[in-house]
Amino acid sequence: MFHHIVLLELQPDTPDDAVDELVDSLRRLPDVIETIRTYRVERDAGLAADNATVAVVAGFDDEDGFVVYRDHPVHQAVIAELIRPRLVRRSALQHHD
Repeated sequence: MFHHIVLLELQPDTPDDAVDELVDSLRRLPDVIETIRTYRVERDAGLAADNATVAVVAGFDDEDGFVVYRDHPVHQAVIAELIRPRLVRRSALQHHD
């Protein structure tokens, strides 16, 4: 299994409904991207001020499946329309298990 983990820190003044829309849009991706095997999108519980806002943990059969996800037009639209305009910082890693 190949994993992709992302932490997104959004601007502090990002409205709750905008974060909800982002989370909901990400959670719909497994319905349109066939290479996703496991997919979790979670919003921070708000227990520490310096935490990320949203986390994504995705699993794929292999690196090729990840590349399909990474480059998929629906995923790219979520990034362009809902993430990038409010993004402060992104951290990610990919690994095999």
